[in-house]
Amino acid sequence: MRPSPTGAGTVWPLSQTSPPTLRIPLVDLQPELDALGDELVTVVSAVLRSGRYILGPNVQAFEEEAAAYIGCAHAVGVNSGTDALAIALRALGLGSGDEVITTPFSFVATAEAIVMAGARPIFADIDAVTLNIDPASVEARLSPRTRAIIPVHLFGTPAPVEELMALAQPRGIAVIEDAAQAFGAEVGGRKVGGFGQAGAFSFFPSKPLGGCGDGGMVTTNDADVAAAVRRLRAHGAARKHHSEVVGCNSRLDELQAAVLRLKLHHVDESARRRRALAARYNGRLEGTPGIVVPRPAPGAVFHLYTVRVLNGRRDGVAAALQAGGIASAVHYPVPIHRLGPYGDRGATLPEAERASTEVLSLPLWAAMPPQVVDEVASVVLKALGRSAGLPGGRR
Repeated sequence: MRPSPTGAGTVWPLSQTSPPTLRIPLVDLQPELDALGDELVTVVSAVLRSGRYILGPNVQAFEEEAAAYIGCAHAVGVNSGTDALAIALRALGLGSGDEVITTPFSFVATAEAIVMAGARPIFADIDAVTLNIDPASVEARLSPRTRAIIPVHLFGTPAPVEELMALAQPRGIAVIEDAAQAFGAEVGGRKVGGFGQAGAFSFFPSKPLGGCGDGGMVTTNDADVAAAVRRLRAHGAARKHHSEVVGCNSRLDELQAAVLRLKLHHVDESARRRRALAARYNGRLEGTPGIVVPRPAPGAVFHLYTVRVLNGRRDGVAAALQAGGIASAVHYPVPIHRLGPYGDRGATLPEAERASTEVLSLPLWAAMPPQVVDEVASVVLKALGRSAGLPGGRR
């Protein structure tokens, strides 16, 4: 359980500039890498020996395999999840003067990508239970300039994408799924990223399907959108030196594709383990006054296990965890509409603002031993003044 002295293989909260002295990190990637062992060395070595590092056979194969897994017609590898969103927006023809409705309770990249595409983010409030975007709030913010809706499958729990599609389709509004945290998540047996006009995934190392560096992907069932994404990722050119539009350099590299192809075979098992660990956390914490656990969602993949600590006690719980050598993190401390570059200070979004003062993410990774859940939960319950004898803090 102890991370290496350098923090290798461990993802620490991004606000920290160096690894703290912790027994239990927020995410530990080393066990997954160790389990892949010689297979990982073999695929990486094969790429290095091939001399083909950009848009080679592994990228093409991964795109085909990911599309088949998600159940969509096309998947296009790009440099990051942020680029996936921005390029998807441009591929759908969005730009200056267009409005895109999204959630304020997400990583800033969701809004950043909208601005990168030249459009304007409009923020709708979130559901108090799921923390995902609220379709009723989306409907209230529709305008003649609304061209797209971006729901975020937050923390690996699917957003109400079917309701949003029903709202958007009759109005000719595109739905672009921000599935950066939710590779493998499902709604009614269908994988997220295959519902809207496009989906955007991130392969940041700690994500449900993570590489050994940055990476992203756009998914779509529209051949024209896929072709536009392929042009945009390669300087706007379908053929080298023949740029048709202003594009960018956003290509998934062969090394990452090779790693992701290998890990794709294990992604369902990883999700199963995450769900089991989340259920164990819920069993220890549910019913305890002062804390709200995530509602069980059969199709969730639990990129993060995030609770709500009520009555202004979140910082105290985080401090108790830190004192016990246990990491935690706040996702997200400031709603995007309160951040300077995206500020909409006139917006009234009470659920998002309330959530930002209460959420706390606890340690979770697929290979985490179940007893770690018990130890973390015990510290949380003690910080809240509860007994840790039985689930819900009851003896």
